[in-house]
Amino acid sequence: MANELGNFNPLRSFEVGSSIAATMLRPLSGVRVGALGKRPAAPITLYEFESCPFCRKVREACTALDLEVNILPCPKGGQRFRGELQRRAGKQQFPYMVDPNTGREIFESADIIAHLFAEYGAGKPPWHLQGPLPVLAGGFASLLRLQAGTFARPSRPPGQPLELWSFEASPFSRLVREKLCTLEIPYLLHNVGRGSPSRPAFAERSGKMQVPFLVDPNSNVEMFESADIAAYLEERYAAKPGEV
Repeated sequence: MANELGNFNPLRSFEVGSSIAATMLRPLSGVRVGALGKRPAAPITLYEFESCPFCRKVREACTALDLEVNILPCPKGGQRFRGELQRRAGKQQFPYMVDPNTGREIFESADIIAHLFAEYGAGKPPWHLQGPLPVLAGGFASLLRLQAGTFARPSRPPGQPLELWSFEASPFSRLVREKLCTLEIPYLLHNVGRGSPSRPAFAERSGKMQVPFLVDPNSNVEMFESADIAAYLEERYAAKPGEV
């Protein structure tokens, strides 16, 4: 964390502090892996956007179930995946899950979570993923973050999806996910919450247990540190003045 905080910078301090506060609004969720059932053969796909409280609830469930997820970011005003969802499902409502392992495609966060726990968990969804509380807390968290991860910005699409090792409650990972969302960059999300059986393989692959960790196969870049990752994404994928 010391490297992430770095030298004092007011904007960076606000980014980190507000992201930590957003995590504290949901202190029991998106941190630790729970009881697991069978493992999916292929990652599920989520059409979602980072600041959506209903999407956050589903991402918390994915951390608890140690699932890999193909994230297709759909920020407001986005041109890349919103239209694709409209053509596929007939409307733009988030989150929307596609599970290639079962053939199920589902709107509504509660229904998605029920499906995920029935297929890949070892019991019912925990209480903190049910009812209105996670949505209310998620809404307040988005306000704390000034709606970061809500609106699309012009960007250049990657040739291949990126990969991100993260877990939902990590405040530094949230900053990276917000940037990926606003730039509409698709990525494979590897959840490595506390107690994850995926952690040893990740630590061996990356050299240490630290998130976020980004891999960009388009440039062969691999990097830690949220500020460095955000700067890299901005430089490589944000549209320059005059670009469409």
